[in-house]
Amino acid sequence: MGNMATESAASVRVTDLLDAGSFVEIGGAVTARNTDFNMQEKETPADGVITGYGVIDGNLVYVYSQDVSVLNGAVGEMHARKIANIYDMAMKMGAPVIGLVDCAGLRLQEATDALHAFGNLYLKQTMASGVIPQITAIFGTCGGGLSVVPALTDFTFMEAEKAKLFVNSPNALPGNNISKLDTSCAKYQSEEAGLVDAVGTQEEILANIRALVCMIPGNNEENGSYEDCQDSLNRLLDGIENAAEDTSIALSMIADDNVFFETKRDYAKDMVTGFIRLNGMTVGAVANRTKVYNEESEVTAQFDGSLSADGAKKAAEFVNFCDAFNIPVLTLTNVTGFAACEYEEKNLAREAAKLTYAFANATVPKVNVVIGKAFGSAYVTMNSKSIGADMVYAWPAAEIGMMEANLAAKIMYAGADADTLKEKTAEYRELQSSPLSAARRGYVDTIIEPSETRKYVIGAFEMLFTKREDRPMKKHGSV
Repeated sequence: MGNMATESAASVRVTDLLDAGSFVEIGGAVTARNTDFNMQEKETPADGVITGYGVIDGNLVYVYSQDVSVLNGAVGEMHARKIANIYDMAMKMGAPVIGLVDCAGLRLQEATDALHAFGNLYLKQTMASGVIPQITAIFGTCGGGLSVVPALTDFTFMEAEKAKLFVNSPNALPGNNISKLDTSCAKYQSEEAGLVDAVGTQEEILANIRALVCMIPGNNEENGSYEDCQDSLNRLLDGIENAAEDTSIALSMIADDNVFFETKRDYAKDMVTGFIRLNGMTVGAVANRTKVYNEESEVTAQFDGSLSADGAKKAAEFVNFCDAFNIPVLTLTNVTGFAACEYEEKNLAREAAKLTYAFANATVPKVNVVIGKAFGSAYVTMNSKSIGADMVYAWPAAEIGMMEANLAAKIMYAGADADTLKEKTAEYRELQSSPLSAARRGYVDTIIEPSETRKYVIGAFEMLFTKREDRPMKKHGSV
């Protein structure tokens, strides 16, 4: 009986994910062709993976769902070829591929045949990257070479209890065992590794995928993703300045119908990334964050306002996705400088360079709103005018410049008395770090009231809709 229950798990996930009655299976009759190690005596219905197509809220998608009841869902030659076939079809049709993973790894009985077919899947994923969105959801084991599959896709979800994602199992790590540190669990992979966008129950994950598919374009040639907007374009955002610390709340306030789909939710929480709609058009949002509030308005995490290596990495990957799929980018900037500790010294220069490159290289419409502090090179990195932002707005209380005014005064007037320092601090703030001084130099286009942020950013993206921008001819950059 237990086997019957698991046998249907793969197909139940497919039917629960797609619009009712829309799934069409492809390759249902395929079975393993290998006969080594008595394989001919084993039944391998569909070779352990259900593949086909269907629709999500009317959007065409291709799906594969691994069946753990067939040889533990191990990937054999035909299994991998079926998934590769789905990729070929999705690329021709310009539709996303969604993989529902539950797999014991590669099928040992098929050795090189399985490896070759599996390597071909990596190739298909690489060809599809930046052409069609790729989404993975992990419900069981996803280990060894299979862990590369979600890493090659754009978005990954993990079931909270049973899902395992690892290159080497926790017990194979020298000096570790699973009871000491479970490096394969959803919590570790979402909070520490940063490979996972959201963790939840099977039902929550499938709902997340449906919401995401409705938010993003089906391919890189679709000119944006739209739905009719019923929300007022001029809606005032009373009290949005109170959400400047937790920008996930600020982005929800700016968005049509207050809907914000956050990506990599548990990783590098000092940086917020995700999708909103503005006048029905999907926009990618990137924002610095200094506090995280839960639903009871309690502070669950706090940050010092600096740009961290993990935050920069998270943002850069997200901006690259948006640029590949012609999704405009909105940033809310509130950054005091670069984070300082040994880990940051090891990683931050490289990751900040990648973020700078991602913003500067992106040719989609880019709008920046300075909602707090914008100091030093970290401010330059955060989608500033100097690296290509099309429109930059600032709230009246914003501070834009090299550093805090009092620090600048102390450096410039070292040894001066307290009164002089106070006077020079005020002078520096007025002349060098006020939004007005940045606006006078053209680095800020308009100083706006926080409550009017939605109106202004919608206007900017409407104006930028026909933006065309060329880059120097090259194969690709090397950052």
